[in-house]
Amino acid sequence: MALASALLQVMTDAVRKTARPMLRDFGEVAHLQVSRKGPGDFVTAADIKAEDTLYELLMKARPGYGFLGEERGMVEGTDKSHTWIVDPIDGTTNFMHAMPHFAITVGLERRAPDGTSEIVAGVTYNPVMNEMFWAEKGKGCYLNDARIRVAGRKDLSESLIATGLPFIGKTGHAQSIKDIHAVGQRVAGIRRLGSAALDFAWVAAGRFDAYYERNLNPWDVAAGILFVTEAGGVVTTIDADGDPKNGKQILAANTDVHGQLRKILQAA
Repeated sequence: MALASALLQVMTDAVRKTARPMLRDFGEVAHLQVSRKGPGDFVTAADIKAEDTLYELLMKARPGYGFLGEERGMVEGTDKSHTWIVDPIDGTTNFMHAMPHFAITVGLERRAPDGTSEIVAGVTYNPVMNEMFWAEKGKGCYLNDARIRVAGRKDLSESLIATGLPFIGKTGHAQSIKDIHAVGQRVAGIRRLGSAALDFAWVAAGRFDAYYERNLNPWDVAAGILFVTEAGGVVTTIDADGDPKNGKQILAANTDVHGQLRKILQAA
């Protein structure tokens, strides 16, 4: 890959190796072993297998790093300054229904001695489309071998916005409807495709002008935050204060659209 460092090579190799059996499972989705993790939140055998593979490969490459995964939670490392943040299949429901819109996503968080932290590298890979989004702090954002940038639209009425909706068992249904009602009257369209990781990546690539969502988790947003900022966009919380890395509320957009959309969401 163009300009990819040794660190990025470790990350991209890990997700590609993880994707191979996942694609076989995707091809036989009707035969997947499925168990319930919670109401409407399914976890497949492929999810668990993918996270196990990522854990093994990433920890072998960087043995001291911590690891935060959707399935296994936090695993402390001897190196307290670095943590892998991983979602083995972002868009599990799409995967289960044979929809080719899901991704493996990995971010690397670096913590400073004063306790502050930032995402310094990230990859998000849609194996069906063979689209590898990747970025490293200060080096731009890429889709496969091509550098990407956020869209340049300035008028909210011409903008295509991505969002997510809570499924059964999660909070925030009423607020989501309020948000859609407020935003939908002001934009060219709203899309809900079911993968936060790819929503971020598509903002970075200019396919979406903005993406917002509430009640996410760190593994949903880690790589994507870096993508959008390295592609020239802005990522904040919806409210005036807050750390977008925790995923509780997120707004990613190009600079012009961001301010307009944030005001609407704050008032919703």
